[in-house]
Order: sequence, then C-alpha cells, then structure tokens
Amino acid sequence: MSAFKTLDDGDFAGKRVLVRVDLNVPMENGVVTDTTRIDRIVPTIRDLSDKGAKVILIAHFGRPKGERKPEDSLKPVVAPLAHAVGRPVAFADDCVGETAEAAVGMLANGEILLLENTRYHKGEEKNDAGLVAEMAKLGDAYVNDAFSAAHRAHASTEGLAHVLPAYAGRTMEAELTALQNALSTPKRPVLAVVGGAKVSTKIDLLENLVSKVDILVIGGGMANTFLAAKGVNVGKSLCEHDLADTARRILDKAKADGKEIVLPVDAVVAREFKAGADSETVPVDQVPADAMILDAGPASVAVVAEKIDGAATLLWNGPLGAFEIAPFDAATVAAARHAAERTKAGKLLSVAGGGDTVAALNHAGAADDFTYVSTAGGAFLEWLEGKDLPGVKALMQG
Repeated sequence: MSAFKTLDDGDFAGKRVLVRVDLNVPMENGVVTDTTRIDRIVPTIRDLSDKGAKVILIAHFGRPKGERKPEDSLKPVVAPLAHAVGRPVAFADDCVGETAEAAVGMLANGEILLLENTRYHKGEEKNDAGLVAEMAKLGDAYVNDAFSAAHRAHASTEGLAHVLPAYAGRTMEAELTALQNALSTPKRPVLAVVGGAKVSTKIDLLENLVSKVDILVIGGGMANTFLAAKGVNVGKSLCEHDLADTARRILDKAKADGKEIVLPVDAVVAREFKAGADSETVPVDQVPADAMILDAGPASVAVVAEKIDGAATLLWNGPLGAFEIAPFDAATVAAARHAAERTKAGKLLSVAGGGDTVAALNHAGAADDFTYVSTAGGAFLEWLEGKDLPGVKALMQG
C-alpha cells in the first residue's frame, strides 16, 4: 500500500470539506440503538471543525435503491450525532441540488452540516459522473472516513476522490495504519485465527492468508470441514463435505510453503445445540456418530495460546466455536482473553474484524485491549482476501 494524505496534510480553514462518513447505524422506530459508528467519526469532525472548515457530512443509510424512502432518512441521526460531537449539526433534505447548495451556503467556518442519504439518488451506487459532479460543487476538498464502505466504488466513496483534493479521515487513517502493520509490513511471526461456520464464505480469505502468514489457526464449523478432509469422522457436526478438495488444496499449499495450519485436537460435543445442553470433551478422532462438535476443547485452546505466545502479529476473524450459546463460548473467550493480555503487555500487535468477531470479542470482554478492532465487516474481509478496495485505492492516487 502506498501513502495517502491525512488531515495533517491539508489547510482546511474556511474550506468547504465534504466528509464521507459511515452512519449506517442500527435503528428501531426512528431511534439509534448503537452509536459505535457515530462515536468513531467524532475525532475527524471535531478536528476539521477546530481547523475552521465548513464540515459537510455525506453518508448512505439502508438500501433505498434511488428512491426517497422516509424510513431511510438520515434525519434521526442528527440528534445523537450532535450529542456525540458536542456541537450543533444542521441538516439538509438532499445531498445535491438547490436544497444542499443553500444549506452549504449558510455555513460559517467550523460549523457542521449533514446531508440527506446519498442512496436516494440512483447515481450513487452506479458511481455516476453526473452525480459526482453535483456533489463536488458543494466542496473544496474531500475526506473519506468510511473504511467500512471503501469496498464499494460509489459516487460518494470513490468518485469524489478523483475530482477533489482527497484525504483520509482519522478513522480511515487508523484503519489503514492498523491493516498495513498487520499484513502489508508486519512484524513476524504472523498468526491468523480464522473461525466461523463455513469454509465456502472464506475460501478467498484462507487462500490469501495461507501465503501471507506464518501460522493459520482454523476454528469453528470451518475446522470440521478440514478435519473431515483429513479423514476424521465429525459425526453430525456442521461440515461442508463437498469442499474437501478445497480444504486439502489449502493444506497442501501450506505444507509446500512451510506454513503451519493448526486444527483442533479435541472438541466439545453435544447431541443438541441449545443452552446448557449435555456436553462432553473428546479427542477430535473420537466424536460419537450421533454428536456434533460445537466448540474447541481445552487442549486445543492451550495450543492456540501457545501459538499466540510465539507470535508478534495476530489477525483474528471469526469465533472458534458456537459462541452465541454457553458453554460453547469457552474456547473463543479463553483465546481472545489470552490475546488481549499479550497485547496489553506490549508483546503482540492484534487486529481483529468482521461482524461475528466484534461480537465475540465484546462478549469475551477482550475487544478494548486488542490493538485495533475493525467494525468494517465486508471491507475488512475483502482486504484480508487481498482485494483492492476502490475507496482506498482512490485516496492513494492523490
């Protein structure tokens, strides 16, 4: 990854700055239920406001597909956003045209304006040059602070970066720095922990990581597919038997490249998947025919902890078991807490991301001690898969 410009590289005083943010927050009955994404963009907004910029926020919400759907309006976000930033936030009923131009024209230096949902316009998701030009009229500079939308080449995430001086906001800067440190230019050895239910959703991810990291720990339902591919009987466990060849190919590639793949050595099994179900721990090659693997066992956790102790850099995506239901959260919680302790002690750089992963680390109480936890979901996964992210690539060309 090459260099990108940050807020330290621009003079924003008196300038109209279009800031692409992620305000796609969970909402129920018009009330925001989780402000994590709002909290993440506060440093960028305050920084620009303090520098005397006219801060113009642009964002999408939901999937209105180019129609003005009232339930997809960004208006309900204004109050929690103003509360988080600690400053008033004005609102314009459109993101282009006379309404938006008038609202921008009324801004004094340091003031903040939120424009209505960019996806009310069909041209947003098509990256339409006409819409990009209309948006660009409103600003003198462009700041992208929405890494989570960077895997989409849309008008507000990619198009604007080509027509206005473009910079990375503070969240984007932190995300890109963390990712570069974790995979582009990491301290070795690099350990990746990849879990989750299905191999099918993570084939690209596994094939990219096996060539980049030194050790790959595979957990969750995915591990069953790898165990089965090696001839282990996994009983009634979730397992994609049709992907045995894919699993063997990844195992062979690792062996040929001198990389280590770590699979569970013992498993917590049960006859039913429900809270408090009767369970037992068995070696992986002794899973009863009528039982299913729902978590990695303590011996497997000890191996993972040992690998974490030997690593300088850790990438984490996905849980090691069915963490949503106790007691099948034990392996994920233990390994996550161990990684958090190593990080806190300054012995490990740890970067994690993906929806399930964030939930699992929060459940373990470990998220705050990781070096960086990405809330970007799809963009984080595509980056792990080694794909170019259009929104990031556009910033690199400035």
